[in-house]
Amino acid sequence: MTPAEVIVEVRRLLSDTLAPQRYSDTVLLGFVNQTLKRMAILRPDLFAVIGNISTTANTVLQSMPSDSIRLMEIFQVLNGNAVTEVSRDTFDQTYPNWVSETPGTPVNFMRHVRNPNKFFVYPRPISGVTLVGEYAQSPTDYAVDATILLLPDAYFPTIVDGTVFLAESIDDESVSSGRAKLYQDSFTQSLGVALQSRTVTDSEEGGLDPKQVI
Repeated sequence: MTPAEVIVEVRRLLSDTLAPQRYSDTVLLGFVNQTLKRMAILRPDLFAVIGNISTTANTVLQSMPSDSIRLMEIFQVLNGNAVTEVSRDTFDQTYPNWVSETPGTPVNFMRHVRNPNKFFVYPRPISGVTLVGEYAQSPTDYAVDATILLLPDAYFPTIVDGTVFLAESIDDESVSSGRAKLYQDSFTQSLGVALQSRTVTDSEEGGLDPKQVI
């Protein structure tokens, strides 16, 4: 799936296939890239990647990579031990000196509840420690023929709807007629329905009350 393929379908829905065209490929490409970023904000789970996360030595507070939208999980030290999630409140209350513990190899991590791109580790790392984790990655600005990464092809119609909405939203007639809102609603609803379906596909009982499972 490429922006070029999205643009072909967008032009068909905009009735903008014949010269002179209302929108240049450059403008529509910008709308495609905006749509992908909007999707990443609404559904960061769709842009999850697993990668290495460098740490800053001798401090418990750590930062996610610059392309991160939010931390999802820390799995392990690279080529080393597992790192498990714990509650910072519990650590603070039961062992307030944890922040000044001798540096070593982290065995625990804690989320920063007010900053999704920050987290804490215990103990604070020695120099050169790299973690392996999962995070939602901000989409890059794609060239027109580049392959859109991470998203399955099933989200092609959603990208099309979001792009058409942005194109129609600058057209007074389309806004007045409700056409822009039609595509906006389709865009947001498809993302919401996809999220709700995870209850069925990602749980052991398929989203049913365990009492209903035979």
